[in-house]
Amino acid sequence: MGKIGQVMALVLGCLLALATPSLASSTQKASAFAREYSETLPPIGFVEFCQRNPENCQPEGLFKRRVSMTEEKWLLVRMVNAFVNGAIAPVTDDTLYGTPEYWTIPTDAGDCEDVVLLKKKILLSKGIPEEALRITVVLDEHSEGHAVLTLTSAAGDYILDNRRNEIRAWADTGYTMLKRQSAQDPRKWVSLEPVRPGASVAGTASK
Repeated sequence: MGKIGQVMALVLGCLLALATPSLASSTQKASAFAREYSETLPPIGFVEFCQRNPENCQPEGLFKRRVSMTEEKWLLVRMVNAFVNGAIAPVTDDTLYGTPEYWTIPTDAGDCEDVVLLKKKILLSKGIPEEALRITVVLDEHSEGHAVLTLTSAAGDYILDNRRNEIRAWADTGYTMLKRQSAQDPRKWVSLEPVRPGASVAGTASK
């Protein structure tokens, strides 16, 4: 992380000179917060990642309130999102590892789940609390599985996406939210859609 940290510091220095964009568009919608329903199964790739890396899947203690985001924190989040998007080349697990599903923290290439894991790791190291950073599975505009990182702030839920550097309110992404990590325990997941009889929740993403 030494080289990454140095580059991030340079990027942050540039971003400090820029005005922080408004991230409150979802407050004009029905809700700034994605609704959570019942507990659901985590993606199998996540379960296997936690088995290999249990230190990255432990609760950090008591549940806290939603994080209040200062201008400096927003700049940090924007920097990390843009930096990781540019640093990690999009490559599928089949190409890298010869398997359709393998979650890992990448160094220079990976798919959407890998990018999410790296963003979360960096933001945790910079002081953003665990419960505010939720790995989230969605369906994109093509009804294909995709993984993003949700920042659950006091102002609303915002999405860090490897497909764009702009951070958007969850309701402005065009995605269908399926499920995400629980705030109380990162090993547990909650559904973001009502349970329908006979329906299954997508458990993976690919790009």
